Amino acid sequence: MIVAMLVIMVPILIMAIVLSKGKGAFLLAGYNTMSESEKEKYKEKELCIFMSKIMYGICLGLLLITLSEQFKIQALVIVGLIITIGLPLFSMVYVNTGNRFKKEIHNGDNDSSETNNTGR
Repeated sequence: MIVAMLVIMVPILIMAIVLSKGKGAFLLAGYNTMSESEKEKYKEKELCIFMSKIMYGICLGLLLITLSEQFKIQALVIVGLIITIGLPLFSMVYVNTGNRFKKEIHNGDNDSSETNNTGR
């Protein structure tokens, strides 16, 4: 079991390291299948760094599950499973709501963020 978990954890850890440098967006499912014009709408570096943090967390969860097997501590399995299952669910909701990683588009004179405070 320990060897199997390490075989799973090492590639995830390598991908997390690559993503933490703001590179490797091709590793992100969904993003890598977008057209170039769609990709230009997103802050690629910020998205990569966020996803690297999620992947580090998943590695932590898998490590806890592995340690629970080694030390026979049931609580580590529970915490590890919550992290390993919860983080991907959280990240899917977080990334796909609120336009957090979309670039702001400024249209020059048509900028709607400016308000006219003349009282009319």
